[in-house]
Amino acid sequence: MPEAISIYAGDTARARLATEGWNPALFDTLVGASGGPKFMGLAGLDRFLFGDFLQRSQHSLHLIGSSIGTWRHAALAARDPLAALAALHHRYLNQSYDPADPRPRTEIVGEQCQWVVDGYLTEADLQLLCDHPRFITHVVTARGRGPNSAKHPVPQATGMVLAGLSNAFNRNLLQSWFQRVVFSCRGYEDLDFEFEDFDTLHIPLSLDNAKAALLASGSIPFLMPGERDVAGGPAGHYWDGGIVDYHFDFSNHRGDGLVLYPHFRADVTPGWFDKFLPWRGTDPGLLDRVVLVCPSQDYLARLPHGKIPDRNDFAKMGQEERVSYWDTCIKASDELGEAFAKLVDGDNPLAGVEAFS
Repeated sequence: MPEAISIYAGDTARARLATEGWNPALFDTLVGASGGPKFMGLAGLDRFLFGDFLQRSQHSLHLIGSSIGTWRHAALAARDPLAALAALHHRYLNQSYDPADPRPRTEIVGEQCQWVVDGYLTEADLQLLCDHPRFITHVVTARGRGPNSAKHPVPQATGMVLAGLSNAFNRNLLQSWFQRVVFSCRGYEDLDFEFEDFDTLHIPLSLDNAKAALLASGSIPFLMPGERDVAGGPAGHYWDGGIVDYHFDFSNHRGDGLVLYPHFRADVTPGWFDKFLPWRGTDPGLLDRVVLVCPSQDYLARLPHGKIPDRNDFAKMGQEERVSYWDTCIKASDELGEAFAKLVDGDNPLAGVEAFS
């Protein structure tokens, strides 16, 4: 049977793996991308990483995430990572939406997301997230500027259109419409990502703002209400961190260590608006120290619908069909974790590892 995972690594990353093997201490940073339900397609890989591989070392590790990426990282930093991850999978899977509910969609979805977060993180977990002795969490959000900080959807829509047009012309112009605000626990001064491409503000992560920061980081405009005036940060409306950092811009990476990137796909798109711009990819040279692990095409072809879960499934499937399909993908993903475990514990650390193209 073909391998379930595909692994891509930059030149420096491959050289270090070849000489030092799959030592978790090689990795200074763990990156988690936006992607909504896609994270359930990586469930088995996350279980192996959170419960085994990353527990083989006691070194400090920066967790940089946006949207569902940082929700996954919050599970890793919990008192019992595997239990928190299982609870996150269960709650996210079992979201339920009544088509007859007359309330605004943003209110309904926001309520469900609050239910998910409340179900997998206790107050003790949130406190540990803020001062974990090993895992240094960075929750990336996008604070709206101008109409993108309005409460009403009409100016928000205007602001999003203007942001998209500006981004198409030059990605740096996106900062006219959004500010990157990163809620970071201790150690953000030595963060391997310097975030020099945008006006970026680091705010200390605390029990007062941790839950709001997590919800803000996953708040897709027009689908969720966002978070207003998050404690410790500047006034305004906070949105999904993926708007600015969808898969992250690796021109910001300055670290000497390697980056571990369990991802949904083989390509890296900097910001959400960039996914509509085929030319706005990532230069492989920027991924010199990155190790990206994702489901292989052979694995995806064996799944129902030939893909991992995504947000469109809510509209295309009924509740029972969606839950059954997503649950099948969660269970099948054990194969991803087993394939990665086989590699890291094998004799050839570069077996199946490819260069970025």
